[in-house]
Amino acid sequence: MIVDGLDGARALAGRELGPSAWLEVTQARVDAFAECTDDHQWIHVDPERAAAGPFGATIAHGLLTLSLVVRFWEELVEVQGVRLVVNYGLNRVRFPAPVPVGARIRGRFTVVDVVEVAGGVQATSTALVELEGGEKPACAAELVLRFLA
Repeated sequence: MIVDGLDGARALAGRELGPSAWLEVTQARVDAFAECTDDHQWIHVDPERAAAGPFGATIAHGLLTLSLVVRFWEELVEVQGVRLVVNYGLNRVRFPAPVPVGARIRGRFTVVDVVEVAGGVQATSTALVELEGGEKPACAAELVLRFLA
């Protein structure tokens, strides 16, 4: 979808976007995230130990799953005619289901509101990271973006 300018951003209110394409979560991606964040907990980076653990395999960090929300949004929405789109934050973040390494995830969004802010508009969207074959999403959050003229 192409969003053109602030009027295009305003028109997102109430729209459902997605799903994005599936993305496989690899051990290499999980290991790279562990390096970036210094979070080397064994359930993420030690496949042998994790095989005997509570999830039966290594799992993605919840914050890795959350960080992919913006990637999924950008796959679905191309913004033109604004100076800048800023990730303003996230609300109500939860991780209902773990993401085992090798699983596939994708994003789905519903824009719940668009309000005026200084210099542009702010859009709040429910963001779900779906886990292929899963009964629950891997992540549920509200994504807050600012579109600045």
